[in-house]
Amino acid sequence: MKMRILGSTKINSIPNKEEILKLGGYAAGICYMRGNINEILNEDNEKTLRRIKNTISSGHHSVYGHFYLNIYLENIPKILAMILNNEKAYNTSEKSARYTKMNIIGKEKELYAKWVKLFFENIKFKYPNFNDNQIEKLSMENARYLISIFTPSTSLLYTVEYRQLNYLLYWCKNFIENQKNDDFYIKIKDVLKKFVELFNSYIQIDLNTENKNRRLSLFAIRHRKEEWGENYSTNYFATFSQLAQAQRHRTINYEMQNILQNKFYVPKIIKNTVLEDEWLKDINSIEYPQGKIVKVNERGTYENFISKCEERLCGTAQLEIMEQTRKTLVNYINGVEDYNYAVYHALKKYDTNGPRCTFGWKCIKPCAFGKAAFERDV
Repeated sequence: MKMRILGSTKINSIPNKEEILKLGGYAAGICYMRGNINEILNEDNEKTLRRIKNTISSGHHSVYGHFYLNIYLENIPKILAMILNNEKAYNTSEKSARYTKMNIIGKEKELYAKWVKLFFENIKFKYPNFNDNQIEKLSMENARYLISIFTPSTSLLYTVEYRQLNYLLYWCKNFIENQKNDDFYIKIKDVLKKFVELFNSYIQIDLNTENKNRRLSLFAIRHRKEEWGENYSTNYFATFSQLAQAQRHRTINYEMQNILQNKFYVPKIIKNTVLEDEWLKDINSIEYPQGKIVKVNERGTYENFISKCEERLCGTAQLEIMEQTRKTLVNYINGVEDYNYAVYHALKKYDTNGPRCTFGWKCIKPCAFGKAAFERDV
């Protein structure tokens, strides 16, 4: 057994399209080589170029998945990050709106600052033992619901294979040309047009999914029924913010089915208080805030849902997604109780009316709520 590294990510090394395609051409040659890798690496350049042309035109695109690009996207709208993160072949390190102050301007900046202060006061009153750093993070987490998904406030390092990048660009173009023209989708099209323009020098026209009937996966094209078994499908209402958290479980499929007009999330710490009406007035003044309610379809296997439970049933998870994961768990258990004992038994372990630290998870750094996480208000 031997090992040989043919390439790697190198900071500040900017590849051109020809170099990327050449690696794919070499990879395709490996499938048919009679000797060893050296005959491919030392072959005539024209032979490699012919192989590149033939593999792209024939749809044999997997060889172009060997080359990864590390792309830093700065000041992009949250909705673009959600579109990218809903696809499976990627790695993302995203600036967190839960733990960092957002760089926003105008009305949103004023409302964000106002509600960070109000949340800080209410959380400190409710949880006087928390330190100011904990309270500030929780305040920012709740105030970020006010920021529009179209505000260019998100930055991320996005690592994607070259094949997938071209597929994404093709799907974006398809969306721009074929999606309906209501206000929401017009705004998304404007975002996607700018995104596609950034990569003009990397686009390989024939490297697309035209014959594979694939598209951007975030936007549903039909309603899906609920099912519970070895696999599951469930529908629920969530904010853009919760959906953005959920899609990081890449083994689970998420679709946004529609947006509920004038429906917004009210953070639990101010729900049924004198601040609720003021919150609803302020959030309603923002166009497509992260706290707006959308209908979501979630589909996956029971094993991957269990993995979600082990991450999200926790006092450090976003409150909204923790509560939704708990509801889905209860619905799943009830859905399989009478006819699939194996799945029922596997899920029942997590139905303890307590967070993950009550069913065997060992926390390296226990949260402030501990076993009372399900009763928290932030």
